[in-house]
Amino acid sequence: MHFVISGTWGPTDPTRAMLPFIFAASALQDGDSVTLMLFHDAVLMAVEGAGAKLVPVGPPNRYEDVAAHPGATLWACRPCVDARGLAPSSLDHRIKLGGMNEYHSAAKRPDAKVINF
Repeated sequence: MHFVISGTWGPTDPTRAMLPFIFAASALQDGDSVTLMLFHDAVLMAVEGAGAKLVPVGPPNRYEDVAAHPGATLWACRPCVDARGLAPSSLDHRIKLGGMNEYHSAAKRPDAKVINF
């Protein structure tokens, strides 16, 4: 199965920000593939080193487990990145820039399940 996950929470709420990564890590651990799209303030986690440094309350940080996994594709919303004045060169090299077209493309796969956080 392929899970298409969107996240909108950023570092101001580390626990909510980490939930899409925790779900993605569980899916990957079970042999599924994942597309994870960061929208809104979640794009702040795409800045090199930011996601890995978050300390959620309770659950573990699973950013690296997902970002480094070959079964995961990570996207950051380009308009959201631009609106926050983030330089593309400041982002984790494993995260692609895209938008709703890429999210839609992943979501329309016949084996896709869409999960939103």
